[in-house]
Order: sequence, then structure tokens, then C-alpha cells
Amino acid sequence: MKLLLLDVEHFWFDTHCKTIETVEDVKIEERIENSAVVFIHAEAEDEERQNKVIKKVVGNIKWYLNKVNKDQIVLHSFAHLSSSKSSPEFAEEVILSIEEVLKNKGINVYSVPFGYLYQFSIHVKGESLAKVFIDI
Repeated sequence: MKLLLLDVEHFWFDTHCKTIETVEDVKIEERIENSAVVFIHAEAEDEERQNKVIKKVVGNIKWYLNKVNKDQIVLHSFAHLSSSKSSPEFAEEVILSIEEVLKNKGINVYSVPFGYLYQFSIHVKGESLAKVFIDI
């Protein structure tokens, strides 16, 4: 699992086109203010260690939110952080599981719809912790 965590002033996205036929048809344009964003890449080897991966991702997100003093995270599937890729079904399942665990811990979570390409705009802060890459 690869994570790219960003401390942002705002994150705007618009669903551009659906890439997985089986996902629900949606057209969403959204702007989320004063949040953290995590681009999540699920790798093939994560499928054999799902519970461990979820626990580590949640721990890293909680650590990051504490460090950047945020109470909100945007989860964004992003299959471009590694050459190893899990199945789309696993990626969607693990992101939904991460979202559920974070919400149960009282964290505000927003997930962009899975299975779409997006156009997006992001204003990342300049501090060193505003941009963190984690390899789990």
C-alpha cells in the first residue's frame, strides 16, 4: 500500500469519466476546504494482508491528521504510485474499510467515488509535513 498525504487549503474535483463499468453512474463536482487528502494505491501483495494494511493505514492517517492539526480527510484511490496493482474490487473494498474504521474513530471522512477519472485542483500548503509519502 502506498499513501501520498497532503495538507490542503482546498481540494476540488469533478468526475470526468467512469473507468469501471460496474460502479454506479454519478456526476459530482465538489470542493472540500481545510482538509487533508490521501491518495491511496492498493498493491497486489496487500490482498494477502488486508487487516494488517487497514490497521497501518488508519494509524498513519490518524498520525498525519494530528501532525497537521486537521479533523477531516479525503480518501482518493490513485493507482499510479506503484507498478504493483491490486484488483479494482480489492482496492474499492479496502478503501471502504479504511473509511469505516476512521469514521468509527470520530474522524470526518470524505471519499471520492471509486472507479472514475477526475479533473481536480488542489492547493497544498508549503510546510514540510504538508507532503508525506508512506510505503506500507
